[in-house]
Amino acid sequence: MSPVRFKIANYSQIPNNGPQGEHRAFIALGSNLGDRIAMIEGACKEMEVKGDIRIVRTSSLWETKAMYVLDQGNFINSACKIKTSLSPIELLDRLQSIENHLGRVKLIDKGPRNIDLDILLYDDTTFSNERLQIPHRLMLEREFVLRPLCELIPNESLPLPHPQVSLLDHLKQLPRSGDPPSSLTPLSRTLPPITAHHACRKTHVMSILNLTPDSFSDGGMHSTSDLSTLERTIYSHIEAGATIIDVGGQSTRPSAVQVTGAEELSRILPAIKLIRSLPEAENIAISVDTYRADVAEAAIKAGADIVNDVSAGNLDPDMLATVARLGCTVCLMHMRGTPETMNRLVSYPDGVVETVGRELLNHVQAAEKAGIRRWRIILDPGIGFAKMQEQNLELLRRLGDLRNFPGLHGIPWLIGASRKSFVGKITGVKEARERTWGTAAAISAAIQGGADIVRVHDVEEMGKVAKMADAVWRV
Repeated sequence: MSPVRFKIANYSQIPNNGPQGEHRAFIALGSNLGDRIAMIEGACKEMEVKGDIRIVRTSSLWETKAMYVLDQGNFINSACKIKTSLSPIELLDRLQSIENHLGRVKLIDKGPRNIDLDILLYDDTTFSNERLQIPHRLMLEREFVLRPLCELIPNESLPLPHPQVSLLDHLKQLPRSGDPPSSLTPLSRTLPPITAHHACRKTHVMSILNLTPDSFSDGGMHSTSDLSTLERTIYSHIEAGATIIDVGGQSTRPSAVQVTGAEELSRILPAIKLIRSLPEAENIAISVDTYRADVAEAAIKAGADIVNDVSAGNLDPDMLATVARLGCTVCLMHMRGTPETMNRLVSYPDGVVETVGRELLNHVQAAEKAGIRRWRIILDPGIGFAKMQEQNLELLRRLGDLRNFPGLHGIPWLIGASRKSFVGKITGVKEARERTWGTAAAISAAIQGGADIVRVHDVEEMGKVAKMADAVWRV
């Protein structure tokens, strides 16, 4: 049945659902030309430049095949919830102005485009004139529109007089064609993004480069006081298959001494600059393992790509806002308390998977509220952090359940089980550096459960484990 159309000549007739003339709207974003992710992120920045549009939340980025005109490249699609003081036509004018500013040239209808911005919903309004129809005329037949929108408002329906069926039910009724779409999470400008829902995706190996004297298994092994030796170590990690190097200058083992931010920076910045200077590391992403906002900012400006925060922003109130401003990717790990107190916070009466999922969802919502795009988030269940042995094992067994936890679907996962104490207890290996075999089993289990990144000390050995596990399960 065709939707009923109302012509509204006076914009004052449009319901005002927000304070001080603020309206809620949902915008679809798409691109299939050039640097697609950069185009969508650029459009988001342009929307907020004048202050009369505020992005409240974004969906993941979803890669889909072209619809209607099939002879063109894959699209990246997303949706965002906004608050705006603009009327529908004023909002349309702004979006079209942004498209023009970003260089869109429309050659054929529904053909290739570097950026496409459409109004999907505006308050609870049904609206139509010669330029604009709300709700968007074709949205219910397009999976690439409904899937990102359902991440934001799955249980809502279109405004009356449309049938009151949830958007998620509409999505479920659409016919499936070919492989399911995958979310995309950018890692660096040169490394392909994570495709968390591609069955044949490659697991990323994140090598650990601790520049600390007191880390639990490799303290004192690496130092920027000897750059030539450090350079050889970096080369060996890359040759062994690492695609991400995680640089850390502050130990997070229990009872570790907390150094100053200045000391942390003195340890990591020379290493980041060294990696960035190496031609062999051109396609390597650099992660900075820190919970301090000022350290994260300095590291990103020095050439790092990812902030890996074991506290998910809890240990520095400026961290999430800093990451949002920098526009980089962030890994939010589950931990309770601090490294000094976490081992006393191991009670999970509702179950460790359910509780970790719920607490990580709270972290995701806090990150989104701070302005971090959903497609810039990676999650880590925090193996060994505020977890006892059986809880660590259950997280590895049930990683698939975590991946599908309500509200977390589409976000990629990092697993860091390398050389952890529970591996030593189970295998009877006291020396952390000798826990290679136990770590290999944990890494294999993580990949079987859907991990997108594994964080490891023994890069050569775990690189081979990841290749074999990918061959078995990523087919």
